[in-house]
Amino acid sequence: MTAETSQTLDRGLRVLKLLADTDHGLTVTELSNKLGVNRTVVYRLLATLEQHALVRRDLGGRARVGLGVLRLGSQVHPLVREAALPALRALAEDIGATAHLTLVDGTEALAVAVVEPTWTDYHVAYRAGFRHPLDRGAAGRAILSARQAPVGEPGYTLTHGELEAGASGAAAPLLGVTGVEGSVGVVMLADSVPERVGPRVMDAAREVADALR
Repeated sequence: MTAETSQTLDRGLRVLKLLADTDHGLTVTELSNKLGVNRTVVYRLLATLEQHALVRRDLGGRARVGLGVLRLGSQVHPLVREAALPALRALAEDIGATAHLTLVDGTEALAVAVVEPTWTDYHVAYRAGFRHPLDRGAAGRAILSARQAPVGEPGYTLTHGELEAGASGAAAPLLGVTGVEGSVGVVMLADSVPERVGPRVMDAAREVADALR
């Protein structure tokens, strides 16, 4: 530290870097130990960062990078969409269902990229910007499954009728993308999801994760 630098700002940036380096968040105690400061300082740093949506805390109290970090760069969401679109387009055309990339925004799931199939007679209308609780719908549940399975690949999640009557969904979490929690999935008008869809969604999630690294 020099006379021209801010100790508080430096600590806040170190918090963001520490959180960006973990997929599962850090507790106040863990941050306190890593920063070498007391818990009160960490609480104040987190509260300030949380006000600006740069940090969010889950129900268990673990702090994670917030989507406000993405909003700092106005072109980040378009770049994320651009990186994901090839895999989503291939998924939508292959399955014949609406494909989407969903990211965590606080306690909600936010669809940031959507591709609809071109050859089907009908499909689910699902728009970028659509939000829903993390514990409803395949996209959110897939993200929660990744939190609960820190070791290995959690697989895919299937749901039916949770967000729209008569619609079924399949989604797999994005893995290995530092600082980003999300999932890739499809939604279709069907009573159940065909067997091949789950593995195909997992493949697409890997492709999107590779594109975002």
